[in-house]
Amino acid sequence: MTPDELASAITAALHAAVAAGQTPLPADAVPADVRVERPRNLAHGDWSTNVAMQLAKKAGQNPRELASVLAQRLAATPGIARADVAGPGFLNITLDAASAGELARTIVEAGPAYGRGDALAGHTVNLEFISANPTGPL
Repeated sequence: MTPDELASAITAALHAAVAAGQTPLPADAVPADVRVERPRNLAHGDWSTNVAMQLAKKAGQNPRELASVLAQRLAATPGIARADVAGPGFLNITLDAASAGELARTIVEAGPAYGRGDALAGHTVNLEFISANPTGPL
């Protein structure tokens, strides 16, 4: 599971929680993009997000309560082994081994084309390389 796929799963879990009435968060307050990061301490899982703390005020809900609702929904998501609430409302997510294997398989199958995109196709890009002298003026 890539970070983008995980972010999409979190967004889907938020929408599902709103639809099920598990949170008073307005549907239009669910962000399109959720940021996931690697935790500083790898014992805290593979990925971490503070989305519950960001949305708690809009939801009028305690961040830990919102994170708990998300953790329950994410734990049922394929590719996610565990979702834990930590601290004031962080969500620590551990992926299952098969999910990591699937990502590795995708990378190997794509070969050198993995990570390439066409977002700038048709645009001119000016890329410069300089070797700056740290002891002199630029």
